[in-house]
Amino acid sequence: MIDMLIKQRRRSLGGGLEVGRVLPFARRRMIGPFIFFDHMGPLDLAAGVDRSVDVRPHPHIGLSTVTYLFSGEVMHRDSLGSEQAIRPQEVNWMTAGSGITHSERFAKARAVGDHLHGIQAWVALPDGAEETMPSFSHHEGDDLPQWDGEGVRGQLIAGEAYGLTAAARTHSPLFYAHLELEAGARAEIPSGYAERAFYIATGAVEIGGERYEAGQMLVLTSDASSFQAVEPTTAMVLGGEPIGERFLFWNFVSSSRKRLTGAAEDRQAGRMKLPEADHDEFIPLPSTDTSPPPMS
Repeated sequence: MIDMLIKQRRRSLGGGLEVGRVLPFARRRMIGPFIFFDHMGPLDLAAGVDRSVDVRPHPHIGLSTVTYLFSGEVMHRDSLGSEQAIRPQEVNWMTAGSGITHSERFAKARAVGDHLHGIQAWVALPDGAEETMPSFSHHEGDDLPQWDGEGVRGQLIAGEAYGLTAAARTHSPLFYAHLELEAGARAEIPSGYAERAFYIATGAVEIGGERYEAGQMLVLTSDASSFQAVEPTTAMVLGGEPIGERFLFWNFVSSSRKRLTGAAEDRQAGRMKLPEADHDEFIPLPSTDTSPPPMS
């Protein structure tokens, strides 16, 4: 039932903001088109928190970013002119395509304090869509179908699963859902996709007679059909069809190493537009070497 277990690795984003990085993993780069998965928080931010905790403007290509919160509030701004706060059980879906720059700010926390907890995922774009025009959409309410029964409350974030379809435009077959389980409740794992996994954000579950804890992603075999919560649990289920090899360098994703090098050169030369309200510095590149290393 379990093909691989991936434990989150703590990573600092600077300014006191720390995440649990799950994907990419050395032995498993992607789950379907999901190439990046960060668990943000839980983290208490005091009123008046320094601006260094903000995620300053930075560019992306070749992917969609998917931001989803369990608690807290984040202000998104991007170079298309979008300015949108995201709150719990809402979705900010930004498709970078040929190139976009965005920032994520904690304005509410600075004003009154906040408790931040959520997930940011990246979905790599398939061949033929990597250079699509950038776009941004915000989703809440009926855009994100919900269900409730037998101790499980669910919300579909993206794609198709559980007989439902979410509103965000996706470019390849996938599913992504948030589940809240009572102790003892059993949750179905969507079928019909080549690659599937689930991540335990809080609580603990049992599958195949083994117990698994918060901070772990379970990559599933084709025969896995359900898991059971052994205590109140928050889980994210995700998967889709593989889209082929992708290279990842800094915030750029592409099937072409040459394209990544070009994007890094554009960033260094200042050819990437800033969000209108964010005329401070880009987040710096990790090194002066703009040649992306191969992902193996």
